[in-house]
Amino acid sequence: ETEQDKHSAEETKRTKPEKRKRGTEQSDKAKKKKKDGGQKKKKTITDVLATSAPKPGCPADLQDLLTRYFSDKRSVIESPHVLPPPSQTPVSFCPKWAKLQKQHTEKSSAAVLIVCSSALRTIELIKQLTAFKGEAKAVKLFAKHIKIEEQVKLLQKGVTHIGVGTPGRIGALIEREGLSLQSLRYLILDWNWRDQKLRRMVDIPEIKLDLMKLLESVILTACKEHKVKIGLF
Repeated sequence: ETEQDKHSAEETKRTKPEKRKRGTEQSDKAKKKKKDGGQKKKKTITDVLATSAPKPGCPADLQDLLTRYFSDKRSVIESPHVLPPPSQTPVSFCPKWAKLQKQHTEKSSAAVLIVCSSALRTIELIKQLTAFKGEAKAVKLFAKHIKIEEQVKLLQKGVTHIGVGTPGRIGALIEREGLSLQSLRYLILDWNWRDQKLRRMVDIPEIKLDLMKLLESVILTACKEHKVKIGLF
């Protein structure tokens, strides 16, 4: 046996384990790919927003939402008058707030409605309004731990200047005639606030649906008649 033959035999011995190792690694990768279904995991809203700075809402965003929602229901969607964003609080939309507050005397109604995504956010917003609203009365309008009958009675007792709550409960109060929109002048949408999952109010399907129903029921008609103005906070 020559030196060359010995050298070739040794090379073959070293190569076989390496090939087996590479074959095993490739097999493991194939199994993992098969286990994952061979598809990449879909990105959630949280994943996308965690790597990009969210942009504040603008009138065009609301118009786009309305157009997409009503595309199969209406041929033409009129653009509601949407106010520019305020610098301080939701009620900063109302330049003549003191005058509006004095003029509003109707029970079971509100001059300003602020629509948000949850009970906790409602409480947070009411706290933010404390200094601004002065002697005006603000009422919580959400379903958590509060029966709708209790809210109807509360609205009947005195004059409510500001109603803050979820679109589902506000819509239910309107349907039961516990909340009148005759005196409503401003509807403020808590558009830019995001929850722990970085979702806006319109990113949550059930909240978005309730909001669209609320807007469709009476709000858009009142906007068309120039009785109500919408703001994105």
